[in-house]
Amino acid sequence: MFFKRLAKDAWISFGDRIKSDSRFRFGALAAISGGASTYYIFSSPNLVYLDQPNDGAPKVALNPDKWIGFKLQDKVQASHNSQLFRFTFDPSVKLGLDVASCIITRAPMGQNAEGNTKYVIRPYTPISDPDAKGYFDLLIKVYPEGKMSQHFASLKPGDVVEVKGPIEKLRYSPNMKKHIGMIAGGSGITPMLQIIDAILKNPDDNTQVSLLYANVSPDDILLKKKLDVLAASNPNLKIFYTVDNPTKDWLGGKGYISKDMVVKGLPSPSDDTFILVCGPPGMMKHISGDKAKDRSQGQLTGILKELGYTEDMVYKF
Repeated sequence: MFFKRLAKDAWISFGDRIKSDSRFRFGALAAISGGASTYYIFSSPNLVYLDQPNDGAPKVALNPDKWIGFKLQDKVQASHNSQLFRFTFDPSVKLGLDVASCIITRAPMGQNAEGNTKYVIRPYTPISDPDAKGYFDLLIKVYPEGKMSQHFASLKPGDVVEVKGPIEKLRYSPNMKKHIGMIAGGSGITPMLQIIDAILKNPDDNTQVSLLYANVSPDDILLKKKLDVLAASNPNLKIFYTVDNPTKDWLGGKGYISKDMVVKGLPSPSDDTFILVCGPPGMMKHISGDKAKDRSQGQLTGILKELGYTEDMVYKF
């Protein structure tokens, strides 16, 4: 439903296109081999791997050890430089994604000196409900020099992207903390949205969420309509936006996330507080310090350290 609403906002009517493409006439299976991974395509908009032992366990579409092909159903423009992509799989199986987790994607980029295929590999965080049947959505910012994002931008409905995962980042459990603060920059909103949706859809989860969301300009704020609707309809969700280049009619914050914004907008340091941070390297350094070279959490620095938060109160995506 969210994807259709977003499509409507973007003046694209996906409803008819998705419905007209949803032909569940499963014909002959075609096996496709790519390197060490094998997957199968149905002659329909759905693509799902069947290469699993039948041990009675629930089958899932994702596999952490193999590259699996997923077919693009459609895409819409989410902002002037971001697109939303919907990929499909057999609706009789689960996606197999826990909150909060990402997936890894790869795309062929020519050959090396030995004649083997070279790949560009990038992680992305699905923003759709992990329990959604038969699809998942990726929100991707398209960079002019970004090899993977440019590859995604070139995709057409019916094209296939290879995926491996999930890669668990933070195991969220309901009511794990009384108050979760979030600091996101740009496309760093995606893991935050995954957790926000998980909290809000669970009537037994009473977690309070406060989000500080930073962007270059108002036009760069991703999924603002969705976020505003969620905040307006859920008293446990508070959102504050700030931008570097505000317009004349902008009513939110101005400039980088500051100590004052954190003090006023996020929960104070305590055992019942958890702060999540995700954004570009410059923002991470300013807020919390970036991860270590081995991608572990690393030392806590930046304004969170200065305000009295400790390493066990902060998680860096």
